[in-house]
Amino acid sequence: MSLKAIHVSEVPSLDHFPENPSLCSSRFSRKTESFKIPKFLVVGHRGHGMNMLQSADPRFSALKENSILSFNAASKHPLDFIEFDVQVTRDGCPVIFHDDFIYSEDKGVVYEKRVTDVSLSEFMSYGPQRETGKSGKPLLRKSKEGKILKWSVEGDDSLCTLQEAFEKVEPKLGFNIELKLDDNLLYLSDHLSRLLLPILQVVSDYGKDRPIIFSSFHPDAALLVRKLQSTYPVFFLTNGGTEMYYDTRRNSLEEAIKICVDGSLQGIVSEVKGVFRNPSAVNKIKESKLSLMTYGKLNNVAEAVYMQHLMGIEGVIVDHVEEITEAVMDMLKPSNRDADDTKPKPNFSERELSFLLKLIPELIQH
Repeated sequence: MSLKAIHVSEVPSLDHFPENPSLCSSRFSRKTESFKIPKFLVVGHRGHGMNMLQSADPRFSALKENSILSFNAASKHPLDFIEFDVQVTRDGCPVIFHDDFIYSEDKGVVYEKRVTDVSLSEFMSYGPQRETGKSGKPLLRKSKEGKILKWSVEGDDSLCTLQEAFEKVEPKLGFNIELKLDDNLLYLSDHLSRLLLPILQVVSDYGKDRPIIFSSFHPDAALLVRKLQSTYPVFFLTNGGTEMYYDTRRNSLEEAIKICVDGSLQGIVSEVKGVFRNPSAVNKIKESKLSLMTYGKLNNVAEAVYMQHLMGIEGVIVDHVEEITEAVMDMLKPSNRDADDTKPKPNFSERELSFLLKLIPELIQH
């Protein structure tokens, strides 16, 4: 089952959420209705990049994703934001974790627990522990193929809370906070409120001047967080039609535009394949005065990122942080412009770009 449609009008008034001017970074206008991304953004996916434990590429197992270690490693590069996933534990604490379930084992028997069903203390008991000499419960992960794998990375770190991220990560680094919900659960309006309010409270208490963007794949969560606060922009995440859901609002860029316009959201984050398959949607998004960013594996290809910049896309979420930030700096540096031209010139050879143009249609079919 997919997320059940919940009308935002059903949610009781929550006017007590503070509209504190100090919460908004000077990089963005406090008027989120007129929000505009000031430059081409590079965003670190789950910090310094996601973990793909079955991948032969060592970059996907270099640092524990969604950890303070990964966030601070990302901050050493010319990134604008990091993106990470936030869920709320049973006792109301926002924690940073991507998967819906935590997997572990006891005496050789693998078991799973839903993140939102465990307490904060139990959540923190998995994986490496901060206390010297203390061992945590084994942390395993289920692959998309259904295999249970040991969560082994070169640079490991303990799990963390949203509050810790605000306290321990470079304050100038922006946070793209994805409101993580389970596609297979139904969320009634009061339940959705209980999951979002603790996140907003932590942001209110610790956000200060840090640039912040909220995002969610779930239309009602995005609409509700927009209703509950107007300090920070809210983006709707979509696969752009590359996957189909029971909730038809999630199935195309056109539906994403409608959600954003009707709900006064500020932008869309699409799977990059969805944009390459439907490039005409970029102009429709611009005409609707919405910002557009992308995510996906193709964003780890510098030439694909450059093409998006030329298309007018305003930012990319990437795993290969070091390589892509260097490529973007190179392609946008002032010395890379003609004196009589305001557009940057590509540093890629004609052969490379020609190859990419031929390759992209094949890539987006998979």
